[in-house]
Amino acid sequence: MNASILEGAMPASDVAPAALAQATRRARRSLVLMVACVLLIGWAVPWFANAYWIKTLTSSLALSVAAAGVALLYGQLGLVSLCQYALLGAGGWVALRAGHGLGWPFELSVLAGGLLSCVVGMLAGLPALRLKGLYLALVTMMMAGGFQVVVNVTGFPDGGAGWLGRVFGSERLMMPRPALALSDAAYFRYVAVWLAAVLALIELHRRTRAGRSWALIRRGEAAAVAAGVNILRYQTWAFGLAGFCAGVAGALLAGGVGQLDGRAFTAGESVMLFALTVVGGVYHWAGALIAGLLLRAVPALLTDFGVNGYLAMIFFGVALLHALITAPSGIAGQLMGVFEAVRKRFSASKDKDAAP
Repeated sequence: MNASILEGAMPASDVAPAALAQATRRARRSLVLMVACVLLIGWAVPWFANAYWIKTLTSSLALSVAAAGVALLYGQLGLVSLCQYALLGAGGWVALRAGHGLGWPFELSVLAGGLLSCVVGMLAGLPALRLKGLYLALVTMMMAGGFQVVVNVTGFPDGGAGWLGRVFGSERLMMPRPALALSDAAYFRYVAVWLAAVLALIELHRRTRAGRSWALIRRGEAAAVAAGVNILRYQTWAFGLAGFCAGVAGALLAGGVGQLDGRAFTAGESVMLFALTVVGGVYHWAGALIAGLLLRAVPALLTDFGVNGYLAMIFFGVALLHALITAPSGIAGQLMGVFEAVRKRFSASKDKDAAP
C-alpha cells in the first residue's frame, strides 16, 4: 500500500501516528532480532568448537563489548578515542580487586569495573569539548600510554594483601568465575549474554533523546545548540557509556583468563581496537561482533594453520584502507547491503509470480 492510498484511507492527523507506530514496531523487531542472534551464537558455538576455540571466541566476544563502545563514539559522534583499551584494563583491574580483595559476586565485580571505567571515560571525554579529530586522538592516546606505564609498574591484583593486591613470592590466585559459568562452554554463553545486554543498551540509547542529540551534534554543534541540545551533557554521556562498555569487557576478560597481564595493555592495542572497529562497521551492531573476531579469532586461525599470527596486521592495514576509502560502513554494512539486495530480489520475484 503506497502513501497516497494510505492518506486517502484515513485522516491526515492519523497518518503520522500510524507511521510512528510502524517505525516503533520495526525498531522492536530489529532489537529482538539482534539479541536473539547474539544469544543463538552463544548457545550454538560450544556444540561445535573445541576447548581452544571456545577460549579464543570467549575473548572475541568480550572484546566485542569494548568495540561496541568505540563504534558508539565514532559512529554517532564522529569522535576518535584511542584510550578504550586502557579503559578496558582499568575495568579489569577493578573487577580483579573486587573479586580477590572484597569477595564480591562476579556480577557486582563486572558492574564495578564498568562504572569505574564509565567515570574515567567521562573525564577522558572532557577534551572533546575543545579538541576534535587528530588532536583528540593524540590526547586520548597519551592517556592510554599513561595507563600502560602505571599498570606496568603496579601490575594487576592477583590475590595479595594491600591496596594493589599483589602476590610476591607465591603463586598468583585466579579470579573465580560465577557459579553458573564454571566451565569454558558455560562461560562463553555467559559472556554472550553480557554482550547482548550491552548491545541492547546502546541500541536503546540510539532510539531515545540521547541518540537524537548525538545525531544533531554529529551534524553540527551550532545546529545542536540551536535545537536546545546540551553539548557537554551528551558528549560526556557518550564517553561514559563507551567507558562502561570497555570496563565490562575488561572484567569479562579477567573472568575468562582468571588473571590479566599488564604487558597486553599497550597504547597500540587501543589503536588496533579502533581500526578494526572501523573495519567491522560502526553503523551496525554486527560490526562490533566482527571487530572482536578480527582481533582474536583471525590471528588464532592463522596460528592454527602454522602461520605467524602477527601477519594479520598486514591484512588489517589493507582492510582499514579499503574501509576508509570505499566502504565506510565496514564489513557489517556491506553484508547488510547484500542481504537487503537479496531480500528485494526475492520479494520482486515473489510479487511477479503472484501477479495474474
